[in-house]
Amino acid sequence: MTDRRGLKPYDVEVAVAAGRDETWEAVTQPAVLHQWFGWDYDGLGAEIQQIFVDQAALLAPERMGWADGSYLEVNGGDDRATVRVIREGSGSAGSERYDAIEEGWRAFLMQLRFLLDRRPKGRRRTLYLTGETTGWQALALAEGEWQRFGPRVGWAVDGDGHLVVVAGRLPLDDRDAGRMEVTVSTYGLDDAAFETLREEWTKRWAPVAAAAEVTTATDPSPES
Repeated sequence: MTDRRGLKPYDVEVAVAAGRDETWEAVTQPAVLHQWFGWDYDGLGAEIQQIFVDQAALLAPERMGWADGSYLEVNGGDDRATVRVIREGSGSAGSERYDAIEEGWRAFLMQLRFLLDRRPKGRRRTLYLTGETTGWQALALAEGEWQRFGPRVGWAVDGDGHLVVVAGRLPLDDRDAGRMEVTVSTYGLDDAAFETLREEWTKRWAPVAAAAEVTTATDPSPES
């Protein structure tokens, strides 16, 4: 059993423009999970299988849980639903404390909401940018109406209709540089268009981030 002492509690919630049944399918079926969860790398399929199939336990209708005491639940009706991820813990709950799992859920649930609200066509392909930079430099990578989901996660839809999610180890308003992760979600691009986009984002990212890397589906996961 996982020792839960000292774990940071969190409660992360998003509303989506889809009914309860469709939303539950989106968080339990690997084919749909590939359309929003995480980012592409050579082990994403195995990661989805491990988290949502092998390690998840059905606790109640539309609720699954994990060994650390966290759980995900879907509530709603035929037209709209709420996805909520909760972990109880005895550690500090302040926003000044970084928790990788909490911030991961913030970023990923934005990607889920984009899928269910915007309903983009085609297979999802992502660019995952990592490196050390400031929040304002990361947010300047894409034009769009940036919105925040907590102090460390921001998201926008760029001029090409791609979802861009920025997540930092430090708050995005912090003046210091820290590790930043930028996930660009595209849908329906062919190989040539995706390669062009990869080259464009690589040129944007390299000058502003130390130890800059760009990960796609054929690459191993970058070191965290």
